[in-house]
Amino acid sequence: MSVKPRTSIETLPPYRAARSVETLKREYGLKSITKLAANENTFGFSKNVWKALKQISSQYPDGSAYNLRSELAKKFSLPLENIVLGNGSFELLYLAGIAYLNQGDETIAALPSFGWYKSVTQILGANFTGVPLKDFHVDLTAIAGAVTEKTKIIWLCNPNNPTGTIFTQSELENFLQKIPDRVLVILDEAYIDYVEEKDFPDSIPLLKKHDNILILRTFSKTEGLAGFRVGYGFADEKIISSLNKVRIPSNVNSPAQYAALASLHDESFKERTLKNAHEQKQVYYKVFDEFGFSYVISNTNFIFFDVGRNADSVVEEFLKEGILLRSGSEYGFPTMIRLTIGRPEENSRVIAVLRKFFGGKNV
Repeated sequence: MSVKPRTSIETLPPYRAARSVETLKREYGLKSITKLAANENTFGFSKNVWKALKQISSQYPDGSAYNLRSELAKKFSLPLENIVLGNGSFELLYLAGIAYLNQGDETIAALPSFGWYKSVTQILGANFTGVPLKDFHVDLTAIAGAVTEKTKIIWLCNPNNPTGTIFTQSELENFLQKIPDRVLVILDEAYIDYVEEKDFPDSIPLLKKHDNILILRTFSKTEGLAGFRVGYGFADEKIISSLNKVRIPSNVNSPAQYAALASLHDESFKERTLKNAHEQKQVYYKVFDEFGFSYVISNTNFIFFDVGRNADSVVEEFLKEGILLRSGSEYGFPTMIRLTIGRPEENSRVIAVLRKFFGGKNV
């Protein structure tokens, strides 16, 4: 082929997402699959969403998403100018890269963490530095020590994916004091609602002290709108302006805007989601203790645990039983599995299959 792609993507592998359920059903001859590999809300979403979707017209969406941004502004006590919306956090991370990365710049993230950070960096011809976790936690001290004159973005996932661990308010504040103002610090807080540990950072007030922070959150987790694709970010007005310059017009479609608005204030649905995650997490911990599996205490809707054998083969056996999990091998942990916490009946199925493979009695 004579048309050459961008040099930086010629050897770049495609981003590896969780495998398609429809493809796997055909491949394995299954009528249904319980998908617990992508950290989605298996309760679905608020009933209010269905009512809201009836308002959709055939017109183009509001490109500024004024109503949704206004509600977010009220909820978080921020000016409209400090809020940006994206087609999920994926797009907002990409927009940050487009807006700030030049070829030859550097970015830093924990390793392992959300894989899209590295992909965005490489797509744009910048260089990525991964800093190993310390006891499954993001090592902020080591990340600060890795900053060079070429560093442009630091990606921080808190709680971290795939481990579910957090760094604290004091750790973050100490870290920010060490980082030059010329470096954009992106706080990816997709799982913030699930956090149970104390002293998790209250990041929004930090915007008044640091104009180089971009805070990202999403409607994909507790609100269950992963299929609608709505992410949002908070930052200094100048950062928001830069993101809007490269943002595709009407990037958040009408159904997504209406769905997000409808789910924003449904606290009962959110409480039900969080209650399930917290309670079912304890059920899993009890079973893992029984089997002698080590696991990472999680502040998310997933658990990272060690089965003590090749995780790829265990995930494959689960798939044959109609359950899709995520192997830790892609994160550099070949005996660990990332498991989304589902509804009680889904979790009971997982535990039953664990007992089938590893022995033990039902609880």
